[in-house]
Amino acid sequence: MLNEHAIPHTYREYTQDPLSEAELRSVLSKLGMGPREVLRKRDATKHQISADLDDDGLIAAMAQHPRLLQRPIGVNGDRAALGRPIENLLELK
Repeated sequence: MLNEHAIPHTYREYTQDPLSEAELRSVLSKLGMGPREVLRKRDATKHQISADLDDDGLIAAMAQHPRLLQRPIGVNGDRAALGRPIENLLELK
C-alpha cells in the first residue's frame, strides 16, 4: 500500500495550470522519454491529434490539451517517474 510510503509532494492541477512546452520538455528529459511514450492515445484521437506529428508538434499539443499527457508524473529535482503503476513514484524518495 502506497500510504505507508508517503512522499511529501505538491499537487499541480494540470487542467487549471497546464505545463508549458518548456516544462514538458524538462519533464520528458527527466523521465528519459519522448512525447509519444507519455501520450494518451485515446485522448489524442478525441482531440484529433495526428500520430504523424513530430515531437515538437506533440509537445505543443500536450501544452494546449493537458489531458493528452499520462499521469501522474512525479518530479523530484532532476528525476521524474511516471506513476503507472503508482509504485513507480516510490523511486523518487
